[in-house]
Amino acid sequence: MQIRIIVTGGTFDKEYNELNGQLFFKETHLQTMLGLGRCLLKVSVDIPMLIDSLDMTDADRERIANEIGKCTEERLVITHGTDTMTDTAAYIAAKNYGKTIILTGAMIPYIFGSSDGLFNLGSALAFAQTLPHGVYVVMNGRYFHWDNVWKNKAIGVFEEKGK
Repeated sequence: MQIRIIVTGGTFDKEYNELNGQLFFKETHLQTMLGLGRCLLKVSVDIPMLIDSLDMTDADRERIANEIGKCTEERLVITHGTDTMTDTAAYIAAKNYGKTIILTGAMIPYIFGSSDGLFNLGSALAFAQTLPHGVYVVMNGRYFHWDNVWKNKAIGVFEEKGK
């Protein structure tokens, strides 16, 4: 089984400028994370963009959708910023790809060392292997159907709607 990982940016891949305190993108940390996790899965990686999800437009979401459409793999993981992850999940779900598509990200940049990104990536890869076709958000060891999840910014976790 091969899993395609599509990297879009988000906090997952941000760097920290020690001079001005700003976060920015340089390159993805995905290969390093897969190495640290001792990942033995067959994965292929595409990096169509490295952007903050707050800056993501429907044109960017269409670009992600086009990447998914080109994939021969039936199981995909998309790294994404958490602020608009559910918007992108809904956009992708409307396309009805007939694949298992997992969106995941991090609340803390990987580069900080205390990031949840490594755990979320591992969880996403595990759920990508086991969940039936559909679009899901995977964060903090849990999976959620795309239409039943929201980001609770008050406590910094994703939850089922209505909780």
